[in-house]
Amino acid sequence: MIRIVIADDHAIVREGLKRIILAAGDMEVSGEAANGGEVMQWVRDLTFDVLVLDLSMPGRSGMEVIRLVRAEKPKLRILVLSMHQELQYAVRAIKSGASGYLTKESAPAQLEQAIRKIAAGGAFVTAEVAEQLALGAMPGSEAPLHESLSNREFEVLRLLVAGVSVTDIAGRLNLSVKTVSTHKANLMNKMGLQNQSELIRYALRHGLADQMEP
Repeated sequence: MIRIVIADDHAIVREGLKRIILAAGDMEVSGEAANGGEVMQWVRDLTFDVLVLDLSMPGRSGMEVIRLVRAEKPKLRILVLSMHQELQYAVRAIKSGASGYLTKESAPAQLEQAIRKIAAGGAFVTAEVAEQLALGAMPGSEAPLHESLSNREFEVLRLLVAGVSVTDIAGRLNLSVKTVSTHKANLMNKMGLQNQSELIRYALRHGLADQMEP
């Protein structure tokens, strides 16, 4: 039996995932979490095989939760199930320590397949993600500027490009306005950009502005 903890801040999503998992027959849901704090409580208190993790929960970013889980239990397998279809999110999740990445638009059969594969010690990524990971590992490969950003800076960048104000970003990420402003200044400096227009042009050029919700 594959034991699973589901982490998503939407109860209706957790319920849907639970039904898919229980219908598989050889899987069980050992716990549910609505935020990063609850995830870490399950990680410390419970023995299970796979964490199905949403990247966009309140509080700690999904990438940060992945790193914390890996530090606590390095052998625990993590499957990211996210609304973000963009390649960059998947690559960052895998580099942070996830074993697989699926979008929420994936078919139920894919979810079962991904859970079984990573529970058995494998990885579950698309061919495009695997290619990006391989290209990034090649000697002399020149990474785009946004790859120099921390996960939090990248998260702020995406929200800025979506037209979210610094104040609203602070509310979404549970950070102070000053902290978000610092992240914005740091990411602009790292990427050599002078203003919001240049940031938006860069994001469009590199496919970072697709399917963003304000």
